[in-house]
Amino acid sequence: MSQKDVNPYPFSDTNKRYQTFDYYTRAVFGGKCARIPLDAGFSCPNKDGTRGTGGCIFCLRGSSSNRGTLSEQYEEARWVALRKWPLSGFIPYLQANTNTYAPPEVLRRVYEEAAALPGAVMLAVATRADCLSPGVLEELVRISKKLPVTVEIGLQTTNDATAEAINRCHTFAEFRDGYGRLRAAGGNISVCFHIINGLPGETREDMIKTARDAAALRPDMMKIHLLHVLRDTPLADSYEKGEYVPMEKDEYVSVVCDQLELLPPDCVIARLSGEAPEDVLLAPAWCRRKIAVMNDVDKELFRRDSWQGKYYV
Repeated sequence: MSQKDVNPYPFSDTNKRYQTFDYYTRAVFGGKCARIPLDAGFSCPNKDGTRGTGGCIFCLRGSSSNRGTLSEQYEEARWVALRKWPLSGFIPYLQANTNTYAPPEVLRRVYEEAAALPGAVMLAVATRADCLSPGVLEELVRISKKLPVTVEIGLQTTNDATAEAINRCHTFAEFRDGYGRLRAAGGNISVCFHIINGLPGETREDMIKTARDAAALRPDMMKIHLLHVLRDTPLADSYEKGEYVPMEKDEYVSVVCDQLELLPPDCVIARLSGEAPEDVLLAPAWCRRKIAVMNDVDKELFRRDSWQGKYYV
């Protein structure tokens, strides 16, 4: 009898004991869908001096790079995805920096362009909770009437001391406020939280508390990331001086399983381990084997006879 045959978790048709993004897109859109990361050229309030300068200590010029127009970026990445998988649709993902950090009229133009890209079934917008003004919310609701929208908010940690240490430049209270206003705005909008394991100075208990605090807010989706050390960042300086030591794989897998057990059972787990470009990744080396990490999570949940939401209250 296979792990799939004895899987007690309801939002799965494989051996996965958590709700994968693949399961979600097949259920909602009728097939596998691919996120297409895009860089619309936005900045960030903790880079330009509005809230701070330099960005978060792990940030390398945002999460993408501006390689041309949105359409050019999209077409290039779309054909790469099509060579990998049979796909039913695409999710333009405004990923780099803070994609609500501009005047509403600028956001409207960018959102309209992204939503109209061929094959798009949903629009994803990465942002910060302190960049959700009434005008921004109005634009998000407006575009969600044309295409479903997922707003991805970087939480990273609920520990304010850690947030200050990584130069996040907002508190957990500010996060809750922005999230609450986003929920109250309505529209066809789902919300995804990002959290990071292995932040400097954080204990296992800190990481688990972040998951528990996030679960209490009931996001529609979660992305769980490992902290990567990237070249030419303040974190890289700390790493090279021996002041920061990345998590080991076994510890990361164990913490992720603890976190999954605390999350709402129906929350979509959109990511379990982030990716970093090979040319800028300093550490840890084991994170390059993403599939192995995900397989180890599967094995650990099976060993525990556990699943997403087992201890959710």
